[in-house]
Amino acid sequence: MTILVNSWRYYRESFQGLSREIWFLAIATFINRAGGMVVPFLSLYLSTNLGFSLPQVGWIMTSFGVGAFVGSWIGGQLTDKIGFYKVMIISLVLSGLLFLWISTLQNLWWICGSIFLVTMVTDAYRPAAYVAAGSYSAEKNYTRAITLIRLAINLGFSLGPAVGGFLIATAGYAALFWIDGGTCVLAGIAILILLKPKKVAEKEVITVPLTKKSVFKDIPYLIFLGAVFLFGMIFIQYFSVMPVYYHTVWLLSEIHIGWILALNGIVVFLFEMPLIKHLDKDRNSIFKIMMISSVLLAISFFILNITSWVGVLVIGMLFATWAEMMCFPFSNTFTLKRAGKGNQGKYMGYYTMAFSLAHVVGHNLGMNLSASIGYTWLMNLIGLLALFSGVLFWLVKRADRKRLVDNQAQ
Repeated sequence: MTILVNSWRYYRESFQGLSREIWFLAIATFINRAGGMVVPFLSLYLSTNLGFSLPQVGWIMTSFGVGAFVGSWIGGQLTDKIGFYKVMIISLVLSGLLFLWISTLQNLWWICGSIFLVTMVTDAYRPAAYVAAGSYSAEKNYTRAITLIRLAINLGFSLGPAVGGFLIATAGYAALFWIDGGTCVLAGIAILILLKPKKVAEKEVITVPLTKKSVFKDIPYLIFLGAVFLFGMIFIQYFSVMPVYYHTVWLLSEIHIGWILALNGIVVFLFEMPLIKHLDKDRNSIFKIMMISSVLLAISFFILNITSWVGVLVIGMLFATWAEMMCFPFSNTFTLKRAGKGNQGKYMGYYTMAFSLAHVVGHNLGMNLSASIGYTWLMNLIGLLALFSGVLFWLVKRADRKRLVDNQAQ
């Protein structure tokens, strides 16, 4: 009983000290992601409901990634120009309306164009939300603030696939688009009501003078973006290739697939905040944390080839989820630390662009490789690439350490 009481106290304390605005932002984000049922089932919807081949699905998902890439850049630029508040509201409301439009389409190229447009608008939200979290947080709370936003995303996402699988079985795929579109609009309204478009004191924002120069001259950060891109490209396979893999190789239904995907959000909800509170005590371990996360992600794919026991799918998802919880919050923190005043939107824009580029390459590559070399070889290849992302994080650690030594020498 004492262990349970202490665990609950530690869990509760991990949420304390965050501003009211961060909680409001988290609520609006949860409302948005609670309807995020389309993306996890998009590849399955395109292949089974509309009858597209796997290579065609890969190209449509590539449109998804290209739109996210462009939207991240636009969102970062607009955030520095007009502010995160306006960007978030416009992004949410417009994306909600566009989701309703996509539900009426069946032509391959119309779907490609519309997916590009909706993801461009949707992903403009991400750099704005990250900058908002940094602006409404003290420096010491930034990692936990980002984690709370991610917690809202994952809590909503844990509900989405489970409810989505039920809706597909009872009301069809069209219901997914309507609910996702409606919740986007509701999230925009929530931000309009709960948050105020005020400027937050600049002292609250983490800054490093070095990064006032161009992003493209910050070599360690460019290597870091490469590592983030590779890590993201591997992780997103769980939401494009893996649902098809579960369905075709393991013969799972949409409902069972939804529960496996929902496990990701449930674990994040239960463990990420306490984990970040514990890991955030040692600021110097940030690169070590990201390197370990790459190893865990690699293991999540390697183990799928060692047994025919269906439970390995759950174990693989748990490894991938733990890797996600360790990598993403601290990679966000590293990005904001390197961003100078007035550059937060740009740096966060390029950070989210790395993930968007991962969508551009990852979905198409994963779908085409699964059709050409099979899932067994694909899992091994993906695992090796995950390990290589860890090598890149190590290179960034060395470069960053060298910069600190040089600065001290001066």
